[in-house]
Amino acid sequence: MKKDKVNSYICSINADAAAKLEKILQERGWEMNSLQHAFWRASRNKTSITAYKSGKLTVQGRDTGEFVMYILEPEILGTFKFGYENIDPESGKEIEFSPHAGVDESGKGDFFGPLVISAVFVDKGMENSLKDAGVKDSKTIKSEKKIIQISKDIRTIVKGNFSVIQIGPEAYNRLYGSFRNLNRLLAWGHARAIENILEKAPQCNRALSDKFGDERLIQNALLEKGRKIKLEQQTKAESDIAVAAASILAREMFLNRMRKLSLDYQMEIPRGAGEAVDKAAAELVAKYGIEVLGKIAKTHFRTASKFTAPENELPLDRFE
Repeated sequence: MKKDKVNSYICSINADAAAKLEKILQERGWEMNSLQHAFWRASRNKTSITAYKSGKLTVQGRDTGEFVMYILEPEILGTFKFGYENIDPESGKEIEFSPHAGVDESGKGDFFGPLVISAVFVDKGMENSLKDAGVKDSKTIKSEKKIIQISKDIRTIVKGNFSVIQIGPEAYNRLYGSFRNLNRLLAWGHARAIENILEKAPQCNRALSDKFGDERLIQNALLEKGRKIKLEQQTKAESDIAVAAASILAREMFLNRMRKLSLDYQMEIPRGAGEAVDKAAAELVAKYGIEVLGKIAKTHFRTASKFTAPENELPLDRFE
């Protein structure tokens, strides 16, 4: 079921859960109203949620899927099933699972640390075990401990049919200097991960990844063996169980490398971008010089240019 196509959802919750959800929605700016026979009704962005006193919760509207996956399930229901059911939303009939590889990355939006790309081949019979292990889009899993545990389960369940590619900052900067385009670099990494999977699981004839650019970018980056498989890209591909598994393995490796950077430089190296990252970069540059960024960061990010005067801005090849 593709969560972006679903515009209604019904489940059961008790009064305590309804009260907890009401508080969450209020804090996040939803408009709250009263309704006969209901605890409350919330609305925002053409999406409405009603908690009935009978114990029924209904969700309707444009953002139904995102609300269920990113708020209702993880914060209230404690389940991770929505979006991973093999149900055709048109007919309501179960769809037979088709073995395929999923590809995803971690670290793309982080100034510090590597870009990690992972591919996982999920054969028939493995999908339910992955769901039971809690596999879902890694962005919805806030606990690093849980990422580590689920990663172990994934590696066991798929019987070694996975590939994790780490592109460290120095290699990343060299590659970006060659490609001069992030989507081309991503396509190159996705293609290498797919090629690695085909070595381990030659029966794989289909691969799915999130859509980040022209579909031909990955196809053109594949070698001879990879070009024989069916390659698909779709938005919000993390709703696919194989892509979700790949996202978790990629995230685990990225978090491991960030912890090592913090140990190596004896300071907390923050993730993402923003004020904390700028502050850490300034501290590192003051201590080690501007060249340190080429070793631990993605230097095409705007953050790097903040540490050079415009008239003396360092060219990219200083970091290659």
